[in-house]
Amino acid sequence: MKFKYVIVGGSAGGIGAVEAIRAIDKIGTIAVISDEPTPQYSKPMISEYLGEGKKLPEIIYRPLKFWEEHSVKIIGGKKVVKVDARAREVTLEDEEIIGFEKLLIATGGKPIIPKTDGADKKGVYTFTSLADAQALEEKLSGADKVVVVGGGLIGVSLTEALVKLHKNVTVVELKDRILSLILDSKGSAIMTEAVEQAGAKIVTGHYVTKILGRKDSEAQVGGVVLDDGTEGASDLVVFAIGVTPRVEIIDPNQIKINRGVVVDRSMATSAPSVYACGDAAEAYDFTYGDSRVLPLWPLAYVGGRVAGSNMAGLKVEYPGGTQMSALNYFDIPVITVGIVNPPSGDEYEILSNVHQENRVYRKIVLRNNIVVGMILIGKVENAGVIFDLLKNNVDVSAMKEKIISEDFGLLHLDEPIRREMLRRE
Repeated sequence: MKFKYVIVGGSAGGIGAVEAIRAIDKIGTIAVISDEPTPQYSKPMISEYLGEGKKLPEIIYRPLKFWEEHSVKIIGGKKVVKVDARAREVTLEDEEIIGFEKLLIATGGKPIIPKTDGADKKGVYTFTSLADAQALEEKLSGADKVVVVGGGLIGVSLTEALVKLHKNVTVVELKDRILSLILDSKGSAIMTEAVEQAGAKIVTGHYVTKILGRKDSEAQVGGVVLDDGTEGASDLVVFAIGVTPRVEIIDPNQIKINRGVVVDRSMATSAPSVYACGDAAEAYDFTYGDSRVLPLWPLAYVGGRVAGSNMAGLKVEYPGGTQMSALNYFDIPVITVGIVNPPSGDEYEILSNVHQENRVYRKIVLRNNIVVGMILIGKVENAGVIFDLLKNNVDVSAMKEKIISEDFGLLHLDEPIRREMLRRE
């Protein structure tokens, strides 16, 4: 079979691409290949599926009729094992070959599982897909103690879900604090207190070296051993460290790969008629002024739309993204954007205030009087105003005292800046 457009991956990037293509090309054939039978669900919501009992229709990102309504041939439950950019073909695991005129690689990321003795035991899971959540759900009824390996976004969201299910959870994080990629030490301390007050235990600065078996069944998880020799009982172990770009299907001699697939501002790769987006790609970060992997759902969707538009012949440029997280774990709202842990030196200026007892924290990072990062915890109203200043490189030298206040908003801006911001909306 051959299609005008082939998209490998049916998550946020693939959905964005389909919508953009169909806005321009109503008749060109589209095939979406996904190794998941139900690809169009919201992956950030799988912890709610697990912890709050949300059903599949509640976490669906687009209606179940989405593919049909957009005249898409969905090839579900099959893996792509090879991309041949020169022959313009992809090969599936059953050796079927699909031809294309334009290809989008939206394969996402695969879970990071460090080499760990005993990781092949029954009761070891990852947590990046609906299938992961469903497999874990099946085993939780007979489990009490769960070790979550990783204290980042995935690990903390999973921990919240497990606590809601009344499980005894221990989080093991290699770094010296949880959520270290999106929070500084003060922000992490606030979240750590909330997680521990909810009943979970956090172990930082250590990692799991071995997964033990049960006394009555060596093949089943019975506990873990940390790098310092500490042993702890556990019924289940879940690796929730993060993801790495899924690029193993790509020939680096045909398509340039660094950490992820290298793309330009049109999301085009080094191979003609081949594009990439989402967790698999290295796209432009406007805060750093360079390209890097940003495994974030909203950015995958935007990148997919840009790729789809260009695939269909409309020249569109990716506006760029940056590290952005908006979350509410353990009833604490958090918004974090850009550079939040800047290197020491005179290049950066930090404005901050914290009310630890109220779990309210604000941190604004400036570079040459331009906002390049922010952390808002507890009170996150008007975060969009600060983000707009950041994204548009607005000089905030005249409003430093205002911007760090908890009530900072649109009315605190000088008239010319406010007018321009409203115009952009």
